Formats: sequence, C-alpha cells, structure tokens
Amino acid sequence: MNVINKDASVHEGWAIDENIENDPTYPMRNRAYSKIPSRPEQQIARVEILHSNERPHYSSVFGEIVPPSGLSGQLRRYAFQHSESRYRHWLPLLLADRIHVVEELINDVKQGHIPNFFVEMGGRALWKYDKMTLLKKTTCYAVGTVAVLWTIRRILGKK
Repeated sequence: MNVINKDASVHEGWAIDENIENDPTYPMRNRAYSKIPSRPEQQIARVEILHSNERPHYSSVFGEIVPPSGLSGQLRRYAFQHSESRYRHWLPLLLADRIHVVEELINDVKQGHIPNFFVEMGGRALWKYDKMTLLKKTTCYAVGTVAVLWTIRRILGKK
C-alpha cells in the first residue's frame, strides 16, 4: 500500500493548484468570494489508491469504497504504471472494468444472490418506453446464444 507524504510538493497548474495569475475569468470572477480559499486538507489513504504516475501525490479527496482486487485490480495496477497519454493506460482500464463486472457477478452468486439481468440492464425502462429496441436486443441475444450452443454441440459431437 502506498503511503502519502504530507510534505509532497504541489504540482503547479492542476485544479486547486492552478496559477491564479493565469485565470481567464479575471477580472470577471472575484476570487475574494471563492468558496475554497485554500487547498483542502489531504484525505488519509486507508486502502491502496491508484493514481497517475504523472502526478506526485493523490488528489486531496478520493474514493476508497472499492479498492483494486483480483484480476481487474492487477490490470489497473499495470495501467497506472503508464502515462495517461498511452493506450497502455486506457485499454487495460477498459478491460478491467468489464472483468470487474464478471467478478462481482460471481461474488453475488457465491453469496446466494441471483442477479435479475432484465431489471439491472434497464429492461423495465425499455419495455415501457422503447419496446422495439428491447425486441431487437432480445433477438440478438437469442440468436447469439443459439449460435454458441450450436458451435459447442458441433465441437463436442466431433470428438
């Protein structure tokens, strides 16, 4: 787990650390009445927090509800080793999001909760407001399922 250095230097030009002299809203905006007159107090990290390698420290406030874990966590750790301007950063994050969904579905089933895919994927709203799209999606899922089952049956039948 990473440890926060309270004396970490401020990265000039980012968000709350921006250069006040280079404010395009001046003189229209009066900073004397700003709601955040100084940098907020640094939140303490109690779990592993991933952050850009282009920034020397964490942002002042961050979420820690879902720390990185499992295969998706490994992909996220890999992604944050690379610059945000590289595909090596963003593509693993996209893949990690999809993998995390599957990991959470498996955890739900392990805990005895069977997910209601129709409701959780917006089926009620589609039924109420856009029945044609619901029909198209259902048809595509049915054709895809039949194709996968047919392929599996052919592969197993040849052995």
